[in-house]
Parts: sequence; structure tokens; C-alpha cells
Amino acid sequence: MTDSAGDDQFIIAEVVSGRKELFRILVQRHEQAVYGMGLSFFRNAEDAADFTQEVFLKTFRSLARFQGRSRFSTWLYRIAYNTAVNGIRRQTFRSLADAGEAPPETDRGPETPERALIRAAAAEAVREALTDLPERYRICVDLFFFYGRSYQEIELITGYPVNTIKSHVFRAKKLLREKLAEVGGIE
Repeated sequence: MTDSAGDDQFIIAEVVSGRKELFRILVQRHEQAVYGMGLSFFRNAEDAADFTQEVFLKTFRSLARFQGRSRFSTWLYRIAYNTAVNGIRRQTFRSLADAGEAPPETDRGPETPERALIRAAAAEAVREALTDLPERYRICVDLFFFYGRSYQEIELITGYPVNTIKSHVFRAKKLLREKLAEVGGIE
């Protein structure tokens, strides 16, 4: 496996020096993660796609200001997070539960109809429980568990201190556990 962080640095230098067509490589590498963040904020495919396009446009315009003090992906997530928060603020309050499509599920081979039904019900319960979390908890949980970001990276992305992030993740897990216990009798 190659060092994508080092490759990103090289590509950024090339794009900034005039080889703008190479930016598509950065988009290809990071598009799914940004789109996933868009889904976690906006809860529908169309808004997540618009969000992804907006994030990469902002990133392209700001690329010359990237100083390399963090990984490119961390810097990109900071842009994405700020774009999402600002987008949420601009939107009128609309129901996140009614907002559209769920992320596509992966095919893990043949399974029984019962297992598929249980898995779908569990995924829906977790999705619904996540939408009930306060936004500050949800973004920390998303970045930590679903995007594999460290507390330090989440600090750079959100601006929250590390201890606050740890507290948010802890409280979110407790709230999710309580919510899922209510829904399915899970202890």
C-alpha cells in the first residue's frame, strides 16, 4: 500500500504549480469520505452530492493555502465540516428523518431473509438514534467511528478541544445505548 498522504502532498504541489488536471486524483481519493460526511449531515443523496461538489470547489480554490502542517485529508475534512455547518445554518429546519435515501448497503453474500430483516431493522434503529443526537455529538461520533479520525484530527476539523471531543463521544455512546435499549430492549 502506498503512502497516500505523501502522494497527496506531491499532487497538491503539482496542481498548485499549474497541473490543475491532477486535482481529479485528489477528488477520486477523497470523494467517498466527503460524500459520506454530507450524508451524515444532510441525510439525502442529492444534498450530499451538492455538498461534495461545493467542498471540492472550495478546496480547489484554497489549495495554494494548504501548508502541509496536517494531512490533506484532515484539512479537507475541516473545509467539509465548516461547509456542512454553514449549510445547516442556512437551511430552514426540516426533518432529518424525512430527508431521503439511506447510504447504500454493501453486499456480503447470501443471507437468510430473517437476517436481512434484522440487519435492516438494526441499521435503521442506529440511523434514527444518530439523528436524535445533538449535532456536536453526532459529528464527533461520525468522525471517530465511521471515518476513523483520531481525537487530535477531530480537534483540527471541528475546533473542539480533545477533552470535549472525548466527552461528546462518551455521552453520545451513552445516549445511543439508552435509545437503542428503548427501541429494542437491548442492554
